[in-house]
Amino acid sequence: MGYWGYYVVARSEAPLAELDALAGAKEAMELRAEAPGGWQVWEYPSGDGDIGSMNVLAAETGAPALFGYVMDSDCVVVEAAAPESGAWTTCLARAAMAGYLGAGDEGLTLEDYFLEPPDAAERAVAWAEEAGYGVEAEPLVDVLSAEPDPLAENLFFRLLDRLGVVPL
Repeated sequence: MGYWGYYVVARSEAPLAELDALAGAKEAMELRAEAPGGWQVWEYPSGDGDIGSMNVLAAETGAPALFGYVMDSDCVVVEAAAPESGAWTTCLARAAMAGYLGAGDEGLTLEDYFLEPPDAAERAVAWAEEAGYGVEAEPLVDVLSAEPDPLAENLFFRLLDRLGVVPL
């Protein structure tokens, strides 16, 4: 059985676990990494529940924020928001995510829930620009199109690296 849980990434002078936007999860959050510029990566191990809103987190910090919800180390739901460029959602390890979604009674597909890699990369470039980083779309498309090797968490941290936020 793999890992289930959230990674929360944002820039703040205060520890993210102390912010109102994450009040429902603060007791179980653990700092995993800090990077230059005030960036923090926190972990919230949980297979259920809601950690909070990344829109609220971005508004509270005044900076871009990003959540990665890892599902059994197979795939990751990526939710991102920034005060100016807005919110977007995509996933990592798309084939595995499609398996989790199944056929569904509503006939919805992976693309109904998540931006496709080129569209997500375009939004990610804007997100990174708002964070103060100039990044190229193509390396982001590569990560957004990749399959886990072997853990989906690795893709998530590779995405953070390509965004310029938390270097590997």
